Amino acid sequence: QVQLVESGGGLVQTGGSLRLSCAASGRTFSHIMGWFRQAPGKEREFVAAIRWIGGSTYYSDSVKGRFTISRDNAGNTVYLQMNSLKPEDTAVYYCAGRNHPTLRSEWQQYNYWGQGTQVTVSS
Repeated sequence: QVQLVESGGGLVQTGGSLRLSCAASGRTFSHIMGWFRQAPGKEREFVAAIRWIGGSTYYSDSVKGRFTISRDNAGNTVYLQMNSLKPEDTAVYYCAGRNHPTLRSEWQQYNYWGQGTQVTVSS
């Protein structure tokens, strides 16, 4: 099993920045780590993903150019740097792990999930 713990959420004004962290632990290796978000009344939405080995990244169009996903292999931590935040970025953000090595954006393709961290962007 893999345990994922997110941190770093909070309240920020439009145009501001936040950095989310996801600490991974456990005995099973996840090839892909992703960030998803879910706003009230909406479907869970893909944000970004990264491959542990090699560092290939993949972003949704809505965050490309504003968000950056990265990983610290030594610390087993994945980050999501969020810049130029907008009110529509407000959501609970989830870290997820996928056992298969292909990059995917569908939340159903991920095996492990954190508890989520709230991000609120005020206008």
